[in-house]
Amino acid sequence: QVQLVESGGGLVQAGGSLRLSCAASGRTASTSAMGWFRQAPGKEREFVAAVSWSGGSTSYADSVKGRFTISRDNAKSTNYLQMNSLKPEDTAVYYCAAARGPVVRMAIAEYTYWGQGTQVTVSS
Repeated sequence: QVQLVESGGGLVQAGGSLRLSCAASGRTASTSAMGWFRQAPGKEREFVAAVSWSGGSTSYADSVKGRFTISRDNAKSTNYLQMNSLKPEDTAVYYCAAARGPVVRMAIAEYTYWGQGTQVTVSS
């Protein structure tokens, strides 16, 4: 079993930055790839970014490439999503998730454990 707790969401103006954190606990937390997804009102949950268990491989949605950076600190069992140059269309609930294995995944079905989500609101 893996437990995930997100933090760092909030309200920010367009062009601003936020850093989301996801603290993980459980036997497989340190050997799983980790991902971030988001869901805006009335829309389906979508992939944002993912990082392999080692931190050596990452993947991003086209909409956030060049603005968001995912990283992890396995010593702290925590991964991070640094979000810069935020836009109103980034407004959503952001979810941290643990994948089935160590390799970067982008499909929701590849993720077994999910956090409760943290709200990010970007004002124009």
